[in-house]
Amino acid sequence: MRILFIFVIALFSISAWAAPSIIPKPPSIAASSYILIDANSGEVIVEHEADTPLPPASLTKLMTSYIVNQELTFGNIQADETARVSTKAWKTPGSRMFIDVNSNVPIMDLLKGLIIQSGNDASVALAEHISGTEEAFADVMNQYAAELGMNKSHFVNSTGLPAAGHETTARDLSILARRLIFDHPENYGLYKEKKFKYNGIEQPNRNKLLFWDPKVDGLKTGHTEEAGYCLVASSKQGDMRLISVVMGAKSERARARESQKLLTYGFRYFETHKLFEDEQTLQTAPLWLGEKNELNLGVRDGVYITIPRGQQGNLDIEYSVDEVIKAPISEGTEYGQLTVSLEGDLLLEKPLIAMEDIEEAGFFARIWDYIKLFFSSLFG
Repeated sequence: MRILFIFVIALFSISAWAAPSIIPKPPSIAASSYILIDANSGEVIVEHEADTPLPPASLTKLMTSYIVNQELTFGNIQADETARVSTKAWKTPGSRMFIDVNSNVPIMDLLKGLIIQSGNDASVALAEHISGTEEAFADVMNQYAAELGMNKSHFVNSTGLPAAGHETTARDLSILARRLIFDHPENYGLYKEKKFKYNGIEQPNRNKLLFWDPKVDGLKTGHTEEAGYCLVASSKQGDMRLISVVMGAKSERARARESQKLLTYGFRYFETHKLFEDEQTLQTAPLWLGEKNELNLGVRDGVYITIPRGQQGNLDIEYSVDEVIKAPISEGTEYGQLTVSLEGDLLLEKPLIAMEDIEEAGFFARIWDYIKLFFSSLFG
């Protein structure tokens, strides 16, 4: 049995009244596949063929850069250590940062060449430095894809050059972009750099939105004849951050234009609110047989919600808590559920967890609680 607690949230004022939400249809997007999500809540705002596997071209390098950042975080490589450029890396076709064969290049320079200049040579050099061979690195890429929940992705190389079976989806790329932003904020600024100079050659970032819109601060472009023109973009307006993925556009300008249409629509008609902080206590429940008489229940991570603009006052928050909770208590154990609804539509469900460890009470205190529980159940 569970006891149901209902709390109606009206953050603007107790008497706040929200007008019915009128949201126009999403804009028509000239691309094979696309998706728009809120970065904080993960809520999908717009999608079309988002689960269709497609060749990603240089969007592949988002995974390559994610793994490099992971290796830096784990301490397996250092930003100032150097990677030796093999003949294979030097000869890799397509976009390049123009590293010299048999030269030793700092990891951070290769990462900049990978992200800003979309250097295929940098991508292969990094893959070989981390895993020995590009083929072994591709296996690591696929392991990370599975761990991140990119369930329809399969990588064959580190660059995105055309290869049989090398594919991903718009949804998977939005998952990866979100993790890049939040897992590695220390290097996320590289994605908004407009140019990078190496070996005397300066090249601009191919993401035109960086030059068109100051709110856009990443992430990556891609193009091959097979994949068309692709772009994963992120934009921040106030406290709200959106991520768009456009795959299979017709031109470099079109991928930027279609991405901006998605981002503009999202910011214009939706808003994201942080309802609860990390580790916030939301309910206090009676506790039996424990050293304490009450148990604090809450959420591990902050709770974000993305809704149509002007509907914040119509949010309903409900807590369903176990009727009888007995010690011992282990922090993180689920004892209830948080649900958030808007006008009858369920938006979010999260477990309510114990916020602390609580040991059992002494023998006589437990006996007394057993007696009280017996009579409580006897008389309802």
